[in-house]
Amino acid sequence: MKKLVVILAVVAAVFSFLQAKQGGNYMDLLKNIHWLGHDTFKIKAGGKVIYIDPFQIRSSEKADLILITHPHHDHFSPEDISQISTPDTLVVSIAGVLKDMNCLTQEVKAGDKLLAAGFKVEVIPAYNIDKKFHPKEAGMVGYILTAGGVRIYHAGDTDLIPEMKKLKVDVALLPVSGTYVMTSEEAAQAANLIKPKVAVPMHYGSIAGSEADAKRFADKLKGKVDVVIMHREK
Repeated sequence: MKKLVVILAVVAAVFSFLQAKQGGNYMDLLKNIHWLGHDTFKIKAGGKVIYIDPFQIRSSEKADLILITHPHHDHFSPEDISQISTPDTLVVSIAGVLKDMNCLTQEVKAGDKLLAAGFKVEVIPAYNIDKKFHPKEAGMVGYILTAGGVRIYHAGDTDLIPEMKKLKVDVALLPVSGTYVMTSEEAAQAANLIKPKVAVPMHYGSIAGSEADAKRFADKLKGKVDVVIMHREK
């Protein structure tokens, strides 16, 4: 009887592992992550709402926390922030970005770890290697947000950088459009370095790039890293 119980337990564990590998757990990881276009995401966890880089959004759902990666207009939009803010909303970004904002703000830099609106946030460098748009010395960032026990990496506007080798995350939101950020091929290399449970392409369909970039990204990672191409939500 004991042997049967052990065998059944092993079978159940193997089944759960295979289900997870095949994507059976991805809905749990992704059901509360909503792509609102470009680099904008809305994440819900613990009864709270987090936005990252809100830009030209249609959502009016109020934010508990807003993370801004850098001051370019398609990432830092005071109009969008105002649309989703309350007096209790905390807005987090790098030095100089939020100086004129009439709301709760917190300044961060790459390497920081903090608790923001009850969520663990790690601040990750984001910069270009061979382009002039996001120089390393500007101190632009991405974030790892831990929400609902899931580590979500929003890379910001970046190329494939050495710091990615050390990241341990469940979900990686990666730019794929080229021009200002990684190409789809470079983003696939980044995903292979990071090895998340699932990778989600972003930074296309608005300022630069198209869904074709997202599809190339997915094709490059077939059999290596699972990719979910999200549809833009309101």
